[in-house]
Amino acid sequence: MRFRDIGQVLDERAVTTVFQPLVRLDSYEVVGYEALSRGPVGSPWYAPSALFPAAQAAGRLAELDWMCRVLAYQQALRGGLDQSVALFVNTEPLALRTECPPDLARWLEPARRHLRVVTEMTERAVAADPSALLTAAATARSSGWGVAFDDVGANPSSLALMPFVHPDVVKLDMHLVHHPHRPEVARVINAIVAYAERSGATILAEGIETSAHLDTARSMGAQLGQGWFFGRAQRLRQPPQAPGEPLAFVPAPETAPPAVRAEAPTPFDIVSAQRPTSLSTKRMLLPLSQYLEAKATDRTEPPVLLTCCQQPRHLTPATVRRYADIADTAALVAVLAAGLGEEPIPGVRGAALRADDPLCGEWNVIVVGPHFAGALVARDLGDAGPEMDRRFAYALTYDRGLVLAAARSLLHRVVRVG
Repeated sequence: MRFRDIGQVLDERAVTTVFQPLVRLDSYEVVGYEALSRGPVGSPWYAPSALFPAAQAAGRLAELDWMCRVLAYQQALRGGLDQSVALFVNTEPLALRTECPPDLARWLEPARRHLRVVTEMTERAVAADPSALLTAAATARSSGWGVAFDDVGANPSSLALMPFVHPDVVKLDMHLVHHPHRPEVARVINAIVAYAERSGATILAEGIETSAHLDTARSMGAQLGQGWFFGRAQRLRQPPQAPGEPLAFVPAPETAPPAVRAEAPTPFDIVSAQRPTSLSTKRMLLPLSQYLEAKATDRTEPPVLLTCCQQPRHLTPATVRRYADIADTAALVAVLAAGLGEEPIPGVRGAALRADDPLCGEWNVIVVGPHFAGALVARDLGDAGPEMDRRFAYALTYDRGLVLAAARSLLHRVVRVG
């Protein structure tokens, strides 16, 4: 059948799902499949590299994403995929803020009840819409599903964003396996192994095509593998028997409520509940704040920097210059304040706080990198008088779990721009 344009492809749901096996590297046992979508054979939109940009140009990317995911569920259900065999499905952030098309929605509940889905997210998706991705991860876990972080190592910023997703599976980008002797690879692998050791996550290597790639993946700590060495993507014909030991999911992190309300915990609430607080003036706290900001300038392992500064007037010219420089290389820089614009500083994400948001009374500076994590959380005591003499109750912590919990409470307020 000939298709005249991408609109017809989408209208007729003319997308095919193929499945590539994921195997244990010690036994070659199949423990899952990744669902991959293809457009109509023989059409200009067969390859994903053409299909998705065409849908985006037509303003229908979210619809295509829903279609690909649901058709994967449909094929897995019809093919009798055992519930203990994981089904990895990619997710576009834009689709997370749209409803599933009505003709596809009936497959969602059967998928939730009968499939062991792992939702794949990328560093690009997290940076594009942090709030939506954190909510999607929480929703997946509430359904008993898992989360995977894809293409880790393709961009250095993915290492800092990884703990926010808190994935059950970390997927090594194929370039790490194909070019293991590049100087940056050791840095990436060290960060991934450190995360897996802290969380219990599973490491999966992509792009294994030869026995040499297999040896490299094993040397990098990968327990699972994917690639032509184990099989190309194809229709799901005869799914495997249930694996002896299904892919394990890690405990979910503590996180702010998906729908952020005025009474949602703030960084000060989170940290002060577990750490003692002290009183100090702004003059005394500024060096602590600037020390953490300096930690965000690491260009070899770009971190995430999140700041709550109460009012836009606190973004002084010196702060603006400092944050613009950090944003050039950081994984993500976001500033939250009352009435703030979407990009208050070039490269910096802005989030406007409501007047009744308790964050308007807090000064927070939080930095999270692959290995470093630190947070200054302070609550304004409402003093009048000279700016530098204003007093705050504050706490300083380098406890990684506590810092991440505080950071997530801010990221839930950072929504997609545009």
